[in-house]
Amino acid sequence: MLIYLCLSSHGFGHVARQATVLSALHRLQPSWRLVVSSRVSAEFLKLVCGSIPIEHRFVGWDVGMIQADALGVDEERTLEALKALETQLPQHLDQEMAWLAEQNTPVLVVADIPPAAAVLAKRLNAPLVWMGNFGWDDIYKPLGGLFSEYAAAAKANYQQGDLLLRCPFSLPMEWGLSEQQLGVTVSPLRDLPEPWRLHLEQIQEPLILVGFGGLGVAIDPALFRLWPNHHFLMSAPVAPHLFADFEALANLTLLPDNVRPFDVMPFCDRLLGKPGYSTFCEALSQNLGMHVVERDGFAEASVLMDGLRLYGHHRVLSRDALNKGEWELDQKLVDAVRPVASKQGAEEAANALAMVATSTV
Repeated sequence: MLIYLCLSSHGFGHVARQATVLSALHRLQPSWRLVVSSRVSAEFLKLVCGSIPIEHRFVGWDVGMIQADALGVDEERTLEALKALETQLPQHLDQEMAWLAEQNTPVLVVADIPPAAAVLAKRLNAPLVWMGNFGWDDIYKPLGGLFSEYAAAAKANYQQGDLLLRCPFSLPMEWGLSEQQLGVTVSPLRDLPEPWRLHLEQIQEPLILVGFGGLGVAIDPALFRLWPNHHFLMSAPVAPHLFADFEALANLTLLPDNVRPFDVMPFCDRLLGKPGYSTFCEALSQNLGMHVVERDGFAEASVLMDGLRLYGHHRVLSRDALNKGEWELDQKLVDAVRPVASKQGAEEAANALAMVATSTV
């Protein structure tokens, strides 16, 4: 059995989410081939998937929204990219159809959540399972103009398929499909390298994990000096010229490239970041308090923030407060209204995929 995952190249959250499911599916069916088809970098795929045997097909199936940074989007560049993708998709489909024919094995198509996966599955006469917390129809429709046409085309594709695995913090996704609600999706924690674990255990100040996804966001290194009684952990800054400025801070430690932010969460007191599906799932699984910066212009952010207020111990910050260093780390967290229903979303998704594959293919 070959699981062919059409994975959005929009951001790292889709990759991190699916890595949890692929990990659970590999434990369930270790002989199945797992193929990730996406323009995500091989380095990040290796980081999140670890030792899971993954085959990587470097194919761009969707655009999503072109982001200016982790908190902003560029609508004009997004439309340009969508037009370019229309001319590229026929070649991508022919290429992948030819490759899959060479494999001579049954295929289940899984999509998170490029609309074009429906075209591939139809040409293959293969079952199709969607998994996500939104579709691009939900994102494009409120933007109006030409985006409305792309929203309608996306929805037409989303209405084809065998099952929708609905993740938490979801937009409407009104596609008329059978669906299954999932719990939060997280992978097993990995042990930190011994020197790193000892280093974190020796830090006396409250530990704050800073995370703004793969694109990051510009934070003035001087702002960390406003919080001398806290110690910060973050990945290397996106802008290389700032690396030395961050590395010189006495109360900040940069994470090594081979350490996932998730794996340091058990050592942390709070998280400072943006609305992000995988980050929220990981933080909720570790009962980590979250200081989250509001995000405009992206429909998913509103349901994520609703979920944060419902399930997470939190504080909500404005972009202006982030830029001024007013991070409220010394303030009491707002309590969650209720706990999440399930923390086994990855296992639930893996079981559902195995059932569709064995009963349909």
